[in-house]
Amino acid sequence: MRNWDSQSDEQLLAAAAEDAAAFAVLYRRWERPMLGYFRRRTGDAELAADLTAEVFAAALSACGRWRPGGAPAGAWLFTIAHRTLGKSRRRGAVEDRARRRLAMAPIELEDDDLRQIDRLGDMSLVELLNALPDDQRNAVRARVLDEQPYDEIADELRCSSAVVRKRVSRGLARIREQIGEEAP
Repeated sequence: MRNWDSQSDEQLLAAAAEDAAAFAVLYRRWERPMLGYFRRRTGDAELAADLTAEVFAAALSACGRWRPGGAPAGAWLFTIAHRTLGKSRRRGAVEDRARRRLAMAPIELEDDDLRQIDRLGDMSLVELLNALPDDQRNAVRARVLDEQPYDEIADELRCSSAVVRKRVSRGLARIREQIGEEAP
């Protein structure tokens, strides 16, 4: 059994289709940022938990299609999250098709769980972005929030696509660390 804890998100995602332990590490790394993302956008801790479960179920189903060299794993997950939230808003409900297809049981939340999710949602995305160095903040905002292609961002920032990818990856890692440190 391989120790996945020291591997990058991209290495975990590349291995996740074949090794559930790799996906489990990726899940642990991104669960709290995802819960915070949904909590800030929905204002509802239970809905945030349901949407987070749906994102990871969809990611697990699709991880075999992710290709190294494309979007960083965090950006890929947040793209799924953005689309999941949009679908949920259009339908007015959480679509749990991916979760059911994988035979995953619904998450049962206790009051403590809901309070913790609420605290994650209280962290301001603006504050998290503003804590990043300018180059990382601009790259993360353009790629993750504005969903711009790497080449377009590189033209705007006057650098290579590889540099933009690295800035996005480092910025997302830093945000993930901040959320992990601040959340109980």
